[in-house]
Amino acid sequence: MNKETIDKVLKFRDERDWAQFHNPKDLAISISLEAAELLEVFQWSGTDIVCNDKIDKIKEELADVINYCILMADACGLDMDEIVNAKVSKNEKKYPVELAYGSKEKYTELKK
Repeated sequence: MNKETIDKVLKFRDERDWAQFHNPKDLAISISLEAAELLEVFQWSGTDIVCNDKIDKIKEELADVINYCILMADACGLDMDEIVNAKVSKNEKKYPVELAYGSKEKYTELKK
């Protein structure tokens, strides 16, 4: 993630002296709550799985999730680029292209 963006989120927090409240447990709760708000955008949408008319709300809620993820990574001393790249590498092994291409199956169900 862009360092400038991360720094902006942390500066916003620090200017308000909110780091004192940002322990991993409470940040994990906040991530979950904000993710639920993102999910709520799609509640009762029926067959409208894209929800183009709700894109502004989607952007707002997704930004909240990402901001809390930045704060969580900071509270735990984690580098966002490092952890995301490590997870992609792990998933590449679990979901090789030749088995996973076009499939929605979990890695344990992919046919070898």
